Amino acid sequence: MPAAKRYPFTGRVISIDSQAQSAVIDGAAIPGFMDAMAMPYKVKPAATLNQLTPGDTISAEVVVVSDPKNDDAAPDSWIENVKVTAHNETAPAAAANSLHMPAPGENVPDFVFTNQSGKRISLKRYGGKVLFVTFIYTRCPFPDFCPRMSSNFAEIYKQIGTNPALARAHLLSISFDPEHDTPKVLRDYGFSVAHTHDPALFNRWEFAAPSAADLPKIAEFFALTVKPEGGLITHNLSTAVIGPDGEIVKWYHGSDWQVSDLINDAATAPFLKKPDF
Repeated sequence: MPAAKRYPFTGRVISIDSQAQSAVIDGAAIPGFMDAMAMPYKVKPAATLNQLTPGDTISAEVVVVSDPKNDDAAPDSWIENVKVTAHNETAPAAAANSLHMPAPGENVPDFVFTNQSGKRISLKRYGGKVLFVTFIYTRCPFPDFCPRMSSNFAEIYKQIGTNPALARAHLLSISFDPEHDTPKVLRDYGFSVAHTHDPALFNRWEFAAPSAADLPKIAEFFALTVKPEGGLITHNLSTAVIGPDGEIVKWYHGSDWQVSDLINDAATAPFLKKPDF
């Protein structure tokens, strides 16, 4: 049985996402585990979410379970034994519920980024390929969120070259922390999460960040909420599969998608129908 580590936890509820069975919580520091940070936390049992309201102060336990048979796998984690210790009459602003949700068949704008090699890239360059896009930031400490996205992408990367469904696939991890996540930071992060120092990695899996000025419109299109708060970043998760014609094939909210889901999307993505991305 995997060993579970438990940490006492207190924080303030910022927003609730019943679909993802999670809540964004501005948590106090957990000595020996993570600094104070506002992050999404999976909540168990999910019915607990019905008892929470944005603005509530809570106490709970953070549970982290690692797979002893796979050191490379991101640990599973959640909060449980949640108790409301105080209600706040003035709730903090929750994430907008009118976010644009990427829909299958929708054309993706030609957003521009700077990649891990310091090169300016745009989505147009991936025309003819199936592009997997996910959003992360390299300082994210909570294993069930950005690290899990990177771990899943690393598994897909391992299958490139051997799985025919991935023949046209390209991976793009986009940071929403451009001030910190410079090309060098992204390059080092890429080597770390892919468990390699072979620069050939970046031929099929790139790491990039937009300019601070471009981030809001990119976040709006991909239903990504990014909110700096007290020096930290509150965010949700957003992963998209973009077809060879530059249109959305599938969009995933949260962290519950599986590697097999994206591989299946790549296998069923339509071939290029038009020359422009």
